[in-house]
Amino acid sequence: MRTAIIILVGIAIWAVGLVLATRLGKPGGTAVADTTLAFVTCWLLTALTNLWIGVTQTGSTMREEIPVFLAIFFIPAAMAAIVKHRYF
Repeated sequence: MRTAIIILVGIAIWAVGLVLATRLGKPGGTAVADTTLAFVTCWLLTALTNLWIGVTQTGSTMREEIPVFLAIFFIPAAMAAIVKHRYF
C-alpha cells in the first residue's frame, strides 16, 4: 500500500509540474521537456532515498528493496517520458 501511495504521489507531482510548465513556460514545448527532465532527476533521488531508508532503518535487505525501488522510480518516470514524447 505504501509503495502504491508513493507512486501516485510521484505521478501527481509530475502532473502539477506539467500543468505549471504549460501555463508558465516558454512556448514550443521546451518547458515541458525541462520539467520532465527535472522531475525524473528529482524522482530518482527520491526513490534512492526511499531505498536507503528501507535498507538502513526498516531492516529490509537490498534484495527485498530493489523491486520496490524499480517500481517507485520507473512507473512515474516512464509515464512522464511517454506522455512528453507522445504529446509534446
